Amino acid sequence: MQESKFSADKIQIVDFKIIKGQIESPFEFDMSTIKGHTFNVEFHLGFSLQESLVKADFKVFVETNSTISIPEEAKGSFHFVYIFHVDNLEELASYNSEDILDVNGSLSNALAAITHSTSRGILMTRFQGTALENFIMPVIDPNDLLKG
Repeated sequence: MQESKFSADKIQIVDFKIIKGQIESPFEFDMSTIKGHTFNVEFHLGFSLQESLVKADFKVFVETNSTISIPEEAKGSFHFVYIFHVDNLEELASYNSEDILDVNGSLSNALAAITHSTSRGILMTRFQGTALENFIMPVIDPNDLLKG
């Protein structure tokens, strides 16, 4: 792959959907017993070089951890899909001799960062008024999403 010409201003979000959005916040749940949260995320990218499009799938699962034994913790599960148009995708991604797609690291990193931070903001608003309202997805190194 030739030296890339990555520029963040060549990326546009052209579509966004919440595929799944579920919050389980039991009525009798006592928020004062929350000592923390466990969460995990999944992140996957798919490419259409012909159309200069990238699809980002981002899944988040959050669960409260209470200080006492309770019948059911509060949970949240979301699946977001973003479609990005990258003006110069053909310069940033190409198939190698083994027919494996090589993608510029700066592009992948930027898409992971945009997806994660946008999803964080959406979750903050969706969790308001629920037992998960104090959960804020932490800032992470976008490269960690790309490893999974």
